[in-house]
Amino acid sequence: MAKRCNHYDVAFEKLLRLVRRPYVSVNETRRALHGNESLKSMDFVVYSQTTSNLLIDVKGRRSFGGRPSWQNWAMQDDIDSLLKWEDVFGDGFRSVLVFAYEVLEPKEMDYHPVTWEFQRRRYAFYGVWTQEYARKMKLRSPSWKTVFLGANHFHELRQPILEML
Repeated sequence: MAKRCNHYDVAFEKLLRLVRRPYVSVNETRRALHGNESLKSMDFVVYSQTTSNLLIDVKGRRSFGGRPSWQNWAMQDDIDSLLKWEDVFGDGFRSVLVFAYEVLEPKEMDYHPVTWEFQRRRYAFYGVWTQEYARKMKLRSPSWKTVFLGANHFHELRQPILEML
């Protein structure tokens, strides 16, 4: 396991180990160079026997009690880099944004079909194919260069991560 300080990434990595999916954790501290471009690194490359291999970027989000707000924003650079990584890796690889929600309140459990407990925290993991995200995303903040999906689009596109692995 890679040394990680982000508890969302650590919990997701533990989940990969639990379900016995072969993976490589990527060193995120340096951006990769591809030609003249600098690309943000993904978090994991996950190998699959049944679907495309996955290039995964984990996005940790906290809910604040009650009904989930389904925060799903990302940096435009995240999307651009993941799509470029798909081209670099070629056929057989697809990129996925994995939204890792820390479930803080017991009443939130009703909104998540599957949760995962790790180090006394509870998580729900959902994936959205990056290409689908890019087609439906909207600008959230021009100054921060962030994008997001509207609630209806996110609900339509998200999948429990175990269905994608």
